[in-house]
Order: sequence, then C-alpha cells, then structure tokens
Amino acid sequence: MNRLKELIKLVLKNTLFKLGIEDVGYLSRWIVLWWDAQVVLVVLFLTSFIESNFTSSFANKEFLYLLILVEVVTALFFVIFKTYVGIIRHSSYVDAAKLFFSSLFSAITLLIINAVSSKLTGKVFFSPVFLIIFSLGLFCGLLLYRLLIKQIYALFIIEEHPNFEKVFILGVSQGAISLAVAIENELPKRFKVVGFLDYDELNSKKQVLGIPILHITKKVHVLVRANNATGIIVLEDDLKNNIYTKSIEECLDYNIKIYRAPSISEIDLNSGVNDTIRNIQIEDLLGRKPIEINNINILNIIKGRTILVTGGAGSIGAEIVNQLGRFKPKCLLVVEQAESALHNLTLQFTKKFDNIEFVPLVSDIRNKKALEFIFKEYHPEIIYHCAAYKHVPLMENNPTEAVSTNIQGSKNLADLSVKYNVDRFIMISTDKAVNPSNVMGATKRAAEMYVQSLYNSLKSKENCTKFITTRFGNVLGSNGSVVPLFKEQIASGGPVTITHPDIIRYFMTIPEACQLVMEASSMGSGGEIFIFDMGKAVKILDLAHKMIRLAGFIPNKTMEIKSIGLRPGEKLYEELLNDKSITLPTYHEKIMIVKENSDDYKFVNESIKKIVSSSNKNEITEIIKKLKELVPEYISLNSEYEILDSKEQV
Repeated sequence: MNRLKELIKLVLKNTLFKLGIEDVGYLSRWIVLWWDAQVVLVVLFLTSFIESNFTSSFANKEFLYLLILVEVVTALFFVIFKTYVGIIRHSSYVDAAKLFFSSLFSAITLLIINAVSSKLTGKVFFSPVFLIIFSLGLFCGLLLYRLLIKQIYALFIIEEHPNFEKVFILGVSQGAISLAVAIENELPKRFKVVGFLDYDELNSKKQVLGIPILHITKKVHVLVRANNATGIIVLEDDLKNNIYTKSIEECLDYNIKIYRAPSISEIDLNSGVNDTIRNIQIEDLLGRKPIEINNINILNIIKGRTILVTGGAGSIGAEIVNQLGRFKPKCLLVVEQAESALHNLTLQFTKKFDNIEFVPLVSDIRNKKALEFIFKEYHPEIIYHCAAYKHVPLMENNPTEAVSTNIQGSKNLADLSVKYNVDRFIMISTDKAVNPSNVMGATKRAAEMYVQSLYNSLKSKENCTKFITTRFGNVLGSNGSVVPLFKEQIASGGPVTITHPDIIRYFMTIPEACQLVMEASSMGSGGEIFIFDMGKAVKILDLAHKMIRLAGFIPNKTMEIKSIGLRPGEKLYEELLNDKSITLPTYHEKIMIVKENSDDYKFVNESIKKIVSSSNKNEITEIIKKLKELVPEYISLNSEYEILDSKEQV
C-alpha cells in the first residue's frame, strides 16, 4: 500500500512539474486563472453535450464563437471577484462564496447577452436550461478542482509531516468554533482539535463539528491527559477577560502546553492559522481586562496642540508618544538624552504618523538653559514628564544623579512651564514615592511635593498651569524590570534569582499604564495626584515559578530558583498611598484621586535648593539628611543610610 502511495506521488509530481507547477502549495495566480479557464472549457463542452442529448458536434465556427464569449464573460467575473488570488490550500467558505457569485453573475450576464441578441437579431445563443446547468456545473467544477489541489497537497505534505499536536480548545464560543474550523482546514496540520473544554454543564456530551464538548467538572489536566492531548488553546479575548484563569494556571502546574490564539477576525485565512497560534507568555497571564478610556476627552485636549514628552524614548515615554499620535497633535516634541533610542523612535513614529510634525530633541532636563530654548522656540502647551532615574539599587549608590534628574530636572520643567504658560503638566511618578525606603523613591516624592506646592501657590491666578501627578507601580516589560530579567536568566539556563521569597509587587502592562495616564491628564483640573487600580499584588516567587514552567522547566528541579537577599533600598511590598491619605473616586473605575496634606511652597522650594546645593558639592550624607527632613516618612531599608534614621544621628 505504501509503495502504491509513493508511486502515485511520483507520477503526480512529474506531471505537475511538466505543467510548470513546482510547488502545489503556492500556485501562481495566473496558473490558477488559467486552470479556471480550462474548467470553463470542460463545463461548456459537457453542458452542450448534455443539452443535445449527447449528439452535439463541436467542430463548427458557431461553437468557437460561443466558447470565446463564455471564456471572456467568466474571466471578467473571475477578475472582479478575485477568485484566483487566494492560496488554494487555504481555501475557505469565503473563497467558495466568490466562486458561487462569479458563476452566478456569469450566467446572468450570458442571459442578458442572450436576450439582447434575441431582440436585435432574433438569434438565441443559450437556452435557460443550458445556463442553469452551466452555472451549477461551473461552480461545482471550480470548487472540486480546488478540493483536489488541497488533497494533492495533503498527500505531499501531511504524509511527509505526520506529527501534529493533539489539543483542546478552551470554551465553545463562536470564536472557538471558528478557530477549530480554521485549524482543521489548515495544511500542513500543526494541531488536531480533540475536544472543547467548557464550564457550562448544558454543553456536556454535545458535539460541534463532530468534536466532543467536555464539561470541566474535574481537574483539567486529567481531561487533557485522558484524551492523549498535550496542550490547550485559549482565545485572546477569553484570556484578557480572565475567563479560564484557574484552568490555565492548573495546566501550567502540570506542564501542559498552553497556546494563545487571536480572535478569528484577526486571522488572515489566506496566510493560515498556524503562525498566529503561539505559546502563551507571562504578560498574557498578568494582563487584565481591556481598559476603556474616554477618547473624546483626550482628543479635546490633544488635537491640534503642541505636546512635549520628556524621556520620550524610554519604556513609558515611547508608549505615550505612540498613543499621542492617535489623537492628532499639531506638533510632538520629544526630549531624550539617549540618541540611539530617540533615533529609533523617530523612524517608527514618522513611518506610522507621517502627518504629524515630530521634533526629536537630544537634550537633558538637568540643563535648564537648553530646556528654555525649547520652550521659547516651540511653545509647548502640554507636557508629559516621563524622564527619571528609576532603578532603586543604582540610585542608592548614586544619590547625586537621582537628585539632579528626579528633583532638579523636574523643578526646571515645572518652573519653565509656569514662565511660558503651559496649559497642563503631567508628571509620571511611582508607588515607590509613598513611604519611600530608598533614594529613588524619596527624590520622586520630593518632585511630587514641588509640583503640587507650586500649583497650590499659583492656583488663585487666572490661567495658571495645571499640575497633575500620576502614580503607579511596576510595568511589565520595561527596561530592567523583573520579567525581562527572568526571561534572560531562564534562556541562559538559570538560576532565576529573587531577592526574597515573600517579596510582592503590583504590575500592569505598559499600554494599560499609559492609557490611564492619558485619561487622568484629560480629567485633571490641577493639583491632583491620581493613582491607578493595579489589580492584585503578585508574589515574585510565584512569578518565577510560572515563567519557569512556561519555558518548559520544573522549578527547583530542572531550573534553580535562588534567593539573593533584598537589595539596598528595597522593601518587601510597595504602597500607592500612605496612612494619612484618603482616596476619592473618579468617573473611571481604575483611577482614583489621592487627597494628601498640601505642603508650603516656600518650605519645599527652600528645602530643594539645599538638597540640590549639597548634591552639587557631592555631600552625600547631607543630601540624605535634607531629603529626610523634606520627606519625613523616608525611612531607609537595607541601606547604609539607615544610620541617619536613628534619633542620635538626626
């Protein structure tokens, strides 16, 4: 039997090669159109033969004229409906519909030509029966030869690649069913759907497309293994809405592969579904329901205006720049000291938004003279201040740099915003500014205090700058954050290092954080500190376990997890507000306003001048002392500066 198959394959290959078809999987569109024309020829012969009770003669000029007429008309509709454009091995219901309508309209056009000819010359080319038989025969012929090509491809490819993976699809929604259809029609096969898994008991023991639906009554991994499957596929929409989180995490614990598939509307059926189904990532598991923002409000403050973004090529800054592009600013100024990152951002943005003036400015917010030139030259109306030093251990060892950028740089921008009548100033802060335990957090808190107190000193004046602060926790995938670090450690074979087994952090995605920043910037009227709903806190040890399992390893068996101790300035958990603060709701469920005691501008300004003066003299101890005087809740942890918190030293 196998020898017969090999013989058939050899004959087919030789035949196709002689016809100029070297790859049956990717037929040229002109070859497809040529074959469609041959189908028209065959169907026309057969229809004429059938209508004449098998007595028709084709050796006459009249039949030749009919043949030319029919070929021209059908070719016209093949081109109109683009029946020859798709990849035949990925033919779908859409392609079948194109074939049907091209056959139907060809018959209708021939009928119209017939009627016109009858009226003008009295000559009839086709009978109604002929056209009905022809149109049905043409549709069936075009469809059947495409199915034949798919089967030939299957003979060549599936026999050569017999290994496909048995999987379950989570859910039995219309999207899940459409995905199953796409997978079943895909050649070569990467997956074989053996069932749907669903929580709804009413669907139990039913079938869709001949595929059983299994009710999730017991452990998912038991159902998967009992059916000799090795993985599950979850739709992106279900993943975002956390519908099957429990089942996914269970599969993760038992080393069952988890795949993510986009919604069926995002799949290009001509390219196939295989390449769109990918291994699930940790970002998928930590992601939350999609955020709905008020695009109209944001558009009202951004459209047609000049916007300045500092630190615009960083993780947060670059995303804000890209999101701003959607709201049609007149001009986008990006201040960034990292020239390569700024160059890359410039190329990406100008390619995507070629109708927006984009001005990349290699500059440093610590240089007030350079900043003032930018304000004089471009007159920014809204500022998104993202530039900052953020790495806790690094800033603990470099407090002068933290002061010069996080405090002095922010002060430079705030003062110039007032001087040049900037409408809105949005400062990006951090949860580490709350009850800070490190230099970085303390300098960010000092910057918060400065812009808030500056606004309070000016708010009685007409058209004063609206200073708005946004505060949130860790973002997934930002430069130097834990997720890329763990990925790198896993890729290099481990160990995966954590600082403490009990350390927890809040996470949100970069797009989510930036969407909320944009929303807050549109709702703020000045003086607010906005905090975001960060969701559930994530234990870093659990994060390490999940990432190791996603990579196909077993924690502490095939991949070591090593605790290295808390780093200087690091604490076990972060907070978004202190004990003295209260929160007020906004119209957006994920954004709240923090009410804190307002600070006196003169006191804050004088304190900052002293801190900056000590920084310029490189007086490290004095910097920390003065920071602790300005921010009394700043208590150092795991740091050499802890000694400055003792009563004897203060």
